[in-house]
Amino acid sequence: MIRKILPGCAILFFLVLSLTGEVFAESGITSDLKETIDKVLVIVSDPELKKNPTLRREQLRDTIGVRFNYSQMVRRSLAKNYKERTDKERAEFTGLFKKLLENSYASKIENYQDETINYVDEKVKGNYALVKTQIVRKDGTIDVDYKLINENGKWTVYDFVIEEVSLIRNYRSQFSKIIKTESYGALVSKLAKKIKDLETNQKKDSENL
Repeated sequence: MIRKILPGCAILFFLVLSLTGEVFAESGITSDLKETIDKVLVIVSDPELKKNPTLRREQLRDTIGVRFNYSQMVRRSLAKNYKERTDKERAEFTGLFKKLLENSYASKIENYQDETINYVDEKVKGNYALVKTQIVRKDGTIDVDYKLINENGKWTVYDFVIEEVSLIRNYRSQFSKIIKTESYGALVSKLAKKIKDLETNQKKDSENL
């Protein structure tokens, strides 16, 4: 079940790694998001870091970690099941979820290709914002929307919508099904196994460089 979630997640992270194209009259929200993507591009394009994939992945995780709101992602992905978890369980799950996204991102970034991202629009309502972008590829375009929340004056991403498909809604459906048909413990075990598999594959890839 977890395996079915990851391709969409991996595609998402792959898509945001794009050369920046047209930009509307951007505000600080879009500007900050664009800055994060630009930093990722610098890391990916650095010839010295390509020789050291471990260091490169560490820098990538640090960079996206500043902009991703893992706590909100977990809260929304687990939905009602989040309320049933203890503080310790919430902290454990957030750590696993963070590693899952980070490792999925790192495993796909090696396949980075030049594409263009256009920042199309931005909508703000209170402490929530939506930044609409469009990925321009040789074979067409893909709409990618970023949902952000303002917490303590900082805007962070809590969801992505690719071609009208929400990453968090997808996770919520999958997580809920696993918990309902198996158990919360089974979900934690599946996440841990997936992370271990990703890290093993990354280690093999590094050794083959």
